[in-house]
Amino acid sequence: MELRDKIAGALYGMALGDAMGMPAELWGRERARKFFGGKITEFIDGPKENDVAFNYNKAQFTDDTGQAMVLLDSLKTTDYRPDASDIAKRMLEWAEKENAFENNILGPTSKVALANFRDGVDASAITNKALSNGSSMRIAPIGCLFTPDQRKELIDYVYGVSKATHTSDVTIAGAAMIAEGGASAIVNDDFEQVLSDILSVEEAGYEKGCETFSPRLAERVKIGVQIAKEDADDEDAFSKKIYDVIGAGVGIIESVPAAVSIAYYTQDPNKCCLMCANLGGDTDTIGAMATAICGAFVGYSKINPEYTELLRVQNPETDFEEYINILEKGRELLGCGR
Repeated sequence: MELRDKIAGALYGMALGDAMGMPAELWGRERARKFFGGKITEFIDGPKENDVAFNYNKAQFTDDTGQAMVLLDSLKTTDYRPDASDIAKRMLEWAEKENAFENNILGPTSKVALANFRDGVDASAITNKALSNGSSMRIAPIGCLFTPDQRKELIDYVYGVSKATHTSDVTIAGAAMIAEGGASAIVNDDFEQVLSDILSVEEAGYEKGCETFSPRLAERVKIGVQIAKEDADDEDAFSKKIYDVIGAGVGIIESVPAAVSIAYYTQDPNKCCLMCANLGGDTDTIGAMATAICGAFVGYSKINPEYTELLRVQNPETDFEEYINILEKGRELLGCGR
């Protein structure tokens, strides 16, 4: 399959999972189902009752995809050399433009880290202890820059683009796993290999960041995959067990394993975005990560065109083609175009 189609699949997949999951963001599973009268089956406006989602209309992506675009804008300007100061400056400009501080859009770690950057305060005391998923929620497009065998380069790069807000072991490992998932999905047609590649970067990712105490990401992914195999013919049972056992919160130890498990289960961005939207918890972030990997796996051409058209219409300030160009050029430089 054409490389550009796979890169576009990753980018549009991220926006799709993000926007589809937005209305139920940070609501419990049962509350969401009662409010929406069952499952979410299409793009809908963010409810005014949702403290975060009320900021968005249907098919608008949230801070997950918005911050991913900020990363790519920075890399284009710095000739693809991660610059934490430039990223932080652009993140802060984006946050102020989106009224992200006032509208409760930013995640807990990013909010404090960016405020510290704005005020000229060293944020390392916060970033070194981070346990939230801000590093992983925006990282999926970075995987498009590398081939899956470039593990060290990918992990170093993930650290470089994440350290403005996240420098702990679990947040670097989690972000590296999502990025590696995208890198592998672009070139492999067997999801078992994608899973193997995702797990292969976990240990080195932990070694790159500052030590925290939490469960291991890979162990939780393995549990999620086992659940996927046990409930291969029962989507609702699988989804509920992921919610109950793996977790679907903003902690990276829950959301990354949940995303990888759902991507493994669905292997299809059109199915993945809906399963994530109806999961409960951090639905937009889990959707962004999982659906990006699925989009990279099957390519843009396999995503429902009604979805991609509405994403373009509802996010008019985003030139998706330009960001795909940025990723293609970066892959030429960093991944040798392979």
